[in-house]
Parts: sequence; structure tokens; C-alpha cells
Amino acid sequence: QVQLVESGGGSVQAGGSLRLSCAASGRTSSAKAMAWFRRAPGKEREFVAGITWSGSSTRYADSVKGRFTISRDNAQNTMYLQMNSLKPEDTAVYYCALKTLRVPQTLSAGYDYWGQGTQVTVSI
Repeated sequence: QVQLVESGGGSVQAGGSLRLSCAASGRTSSAKAMAWFRRAPGKEREFVAGITWSGSSTRYADSVKGRFTISRDNAQNTMYLQMNSLKPEDTAVYYCALKTLRVPQTLSAGYDYWGQGTQVTVSI
């Protein structure tokens, strides 16, 4: 059993920055990777960025490459998403997720645990 809690969402102007945090607790020993997904109005949930449990590798959606950075603090079991140069199209509910199975990182259905989501709103 794993619990994930996101924080750090809010409203910013285009070009601004925001850092999201995801605190993981419970039995994380089987974790393979963590990721951030988002769901924008009128769109399906999409992969944003992922990181292996060890933090040894990362992956990003093309739309956020060069702007977002995913990282982990293993000592605190916390994952971060540093979002820079935010655009209005980044507006969405962002979800933290953790998977224990060896499935593609970008597949939302492959993740076992999800946070409650945190709203990010980017205004012009």
C-alpha cells in the first residue's frame, strides 16, 4: 500500500515557474518508477515526465522537454517537478503516480497508485 500526496500547484503567469512535490509513503519497496501525468480541460490524461525509483533515468513528453525537470529525493521519498517557462497550454490538473510493474512509463494504466491531483493554472 502506497500513499501519494501532491502539493505546490497554483496559478502563475505565462513564463513563470512552479515546483510540484509528491510525497510517497507506505510500502514503496516494490516501486519501479514514478511519474507526473496531467489532464487538461477537454483532453485525456497524458504523460508529462517520469523517473526511475532510483532516479537514475528520466523521460519527458516532447511538449515539456527543456522546460520541466523531474527529480527525486530518495531520503524523503519525494518527487519533484520543476516547471519553468510555463505556457497557458500547461494548465491542467497534475497527478503524481507510482508503478510497481514493468510496463511502459508513459502508460497511465500501468501505474498502481495515484495522488489526488493538484491544479496548475497558467494565465496569459
